[in-house]
Formats: sequence, structure tokens, C-alpha cells
Amino acid sequence: MLLIPAIDLKEGKCVRLRQGRMEDDTVFSDDPVAVAAKWVEQGARRIHLVDLDGAFAGKPRNAGVIHAIASAFPDVPVQIGGGIRDEDTIQGYLNAGVKYVIIGTKAVTEPHFVSDIAVEFPGHIIIGLDAKEGKVAIDGWSKLSKHNVIDLAQKYESDGVEAIIYTDIARDGMMQGVNVDATAQLARAINIPVIASGGITNMDDIHALGNVSGDGIMGAITGRAIYEGTLDFAQAEKIAQTYS
Repeated sequence: MLLIPAIDLKEGKCVRLRQGRMEDDTVFSDDPVAVAAKWVEQGARRIHLVDLDGAFAGKPRNAGVIHAIASAFPDVPVQIGGGIRDEDTIQGYLNAGVKYVIIGTKAVTEPHFVSDIAVEFPGHIIIGLDAKEGKVAIDGWSKLSKHNVIDLAQKYESDGVEAIIYTDIARDGMMQGVNVDATAQLARAINIPVIASGGITNMDDIHALGNVSGDGIMGAITGRAIYEGTLDFAQAEKIAQTYS
């Protein structure tokens, strides 16, 4: 199982939000490239980047930093989400060395877009489904849609996407533990991998996810816990590797 450190970007800095609120942020570093280097040195096998400004603006706002991280660590796959709404943006990131692009809001509001890009960029498209009580949220979590998480995931699976990132937004950044049951339920309902996100707090969460990783959970994204020290990334990464 992959343990994937998150680097959330706001105005060129590494920050963390609570439940997606841009006004409730904590700045952890002015140098996101150095932050990425720290996690790579501790064994990270993939890096998760989020352009927070881009997510709200609907277009990239931290592309320079993202390109710098992808260039600095060519052997570590980088996945990026936030403000990716057209093919040109996807192509630009892939040209810069990013391995996976994550589509969120547009995947919900314009489902045909996913079908098109899955064909155009095979093996590079991940869908981010951010949910609360089983319903998918859009527009930086500011709106709750009528769509059911599992129904949408099954549709995207048929479109040919690479994986689903599932975030329980009620727990993200709140240090309350990961929603293992909901994540495993989603993983069992589809045949493409699921990456867990939101609420990972300590080693108990790593073990809890690891115990159901056989259901199709390929990895977990962790953010605030590794920045605030409730989870030792290097130690947790070694534990994650013991789960298939």
C-alpha cells in the first residue's frame, strides 16, 4: 500500500486547510520543493499535490511550483489536482513531468469530459471524489451535489480512468481518523484502485486501511498528520509497504 504525502499549495506556499476552508489555513513552509525533498528522502513513492488557488479559480495558479517539484524528482510519480478543467492544462502538466492529473469538480458537472480525456490521456487520469454522507461535493467543497459516490465511481471506471481518490470531507484536516468503512465499501464496488484521503491521524489509521487494502485500496494520502507530527511518515511508509 502506498502512503502518499500531500503538499497543498496556496500562493506558492505549502499549507493545510481544515475541511477545505481557504480562510482556515496553516502555512507549513514557504518552500514546497524542499518539503517534497523531505518526503522523498523519507521514502515517499508518490507525491500528491493540490493547487488550492486553482481549485477555486478554475485554472492553474501554482503551476510554476508544480513543474519545479515534478522536475526535481523525476523518479517519483507526481499527481496533481486543483483547477484542471481542460485538455491543454492536462497536456501542460504531463509535459512538465507530472504522472497523474486529478479531475474533481468538472468530472461531476461535465461527465463527458472524463470520457474524452480518458481516451486522450490513457493511464494518466485519476478522479477525485470528495464526499459527505455518501454525496459528492464540488467547487472546492462549497456545494453538495445529488450524486452518489459509488454510482459515479462505477461510471468513471467504465470510462477507463486509472483510479479514484476518495475523500471524506467531514474528516479532512480534522485529525479524527480515516473513514475506513466508506472507503472499503467504495473499493469493493469497483475494480479500479481506490486511494483513501481525509482524516488520517496516526499509525492506527494506517493499520486499519492496510487491513482492508485487499479490497482494492492501493494507497492513502496523508497531510496534516505528518506536518503536525502525529504520524511519523518514514515509519508509517514502512508499515504501509507491508500491506499488499
